[in-house]
Amino acid sequence: MSAAPRSWAGMVGRGLRAVHWYLRELTGESAYDRHCERHRRERPGAPAPTRREFQRMRSRRLEEAPQSRCC
Repeated sequence: MSAAPRSWAGMVGRGLRAVHWYLRELTGESAYDRHCERHRRERPGAPAPTRREFQRMRSRRLEEAPQSRCC
């Protein structure tokens, strides 16, 4: 009998983690994490930019080389 609540709780937990992952990908929040991972691999001694610096670099890059967007 106790297996059912655990599996239900596990399913809810997995569902919430999936929603969290999806929202981070959709909003671009995970881009900073990927950038930091790549930065550590390619430049081990150099400090990684802060989240704010990364967002500024990303915005500047998107403005300088605009892609086809709806808005």
